[in-house]
Amino acid sequence: MEPIRLAVNGRTDIGQVREENEDSIRCHSSEDHPFAYVVVADGMGGYSGGATASGIAADTLQAQLNELLNTTFLSCSPQQQQLMLRAALVDAIGVANRKILDKKQTHPQFSHMGTTLVSAVIWQDFLVVAHIGDSRAYLWNNYGLQPLTKDHSVVQEMIDSGQLTPQQAQSSQVRNHITRALGVAEKVEATINSWTLKESALLLLCSDGLTEYLRDHDIERVMATYRPALECVYHFIDDANQRGGRDNISAGIIEFCNRTDAVVEFSGDPITLKPKQKEDITVRKTQR
Repeated sequence: MEPIRLAVNGRTDIGQVREENEDSIRCHSSEDHPFAYVVVADGMGGYSGGATASGIAADTLQAQLNELLNTTFLSCSPQQQQLMLRAALVDAIGVANRKILDKKQTHPQFSHMGTTLVSAVIWQDFLVVAHIGDSRAYLWNNYGLQPLTKDHSVVQEMIDSGQLTPQQAQSSQVRNHITRALGVAEKVEATINSWTLKESALLLLCSDGLTEYLRDHDIERVMATYRPALECVYHFIDDANQRGGRDNISAGIIEFCNRTDAVVEFSGDPITLKPKQKEDITVRKTQR
């Protein structure tokens, strides 16, 4: 196996309209092991409820993922490690759901809060993605852009049943109505999928404040155009703000490179995917 190199970057922005940022993002890339993750949560509930819920979810996943690479994990076989990684995500999501429900019990002002969640974790060449709600994950590589998640939303169900086309869904009055969220019910149903990464790729995780304005072809254009690749997060946020920025906007990227030359080709143009020496996860906040 070629040496694997990982790098991450993430940003969240309040947007142009909202008075509070209810999104939360957490990023990590290990200096000692081929391990990285991004977590994006988009809260709802108002009066600090959304920010509280998304913060609980993001902090809980961050804490449990940071504890994953212990002696036991590192001594296991690759197959066992993959099972442990998936189990860690399932457990962390369940714990986060419980924490949000408990917070609502003790703080009635948060009774309507909840949050979406999307998380991507890479260990070696193994990728696992978990999501709840309409925050999304995408993979971009030689073959273009591939959605890795399907929204848990009313319009997605209508698309699946043939009641709406994807184009009609973009202007639907219920396009922001989600069917699953953390902190809403005792039992939480996350969708978890995994893949083996065969070649260098970029992973994007984002809240719907980005996908409200940028369609898949817009996202692909940004990821194919700007280098260093980690700086795409700035372009995503700027583009969404320039097109209205009615919601909070969050974007996180993981660079996965398993080639010594760290070069791939897209549309005939060589693109360097060599990550920065140091990760940069500073949260940028718009001055209002």
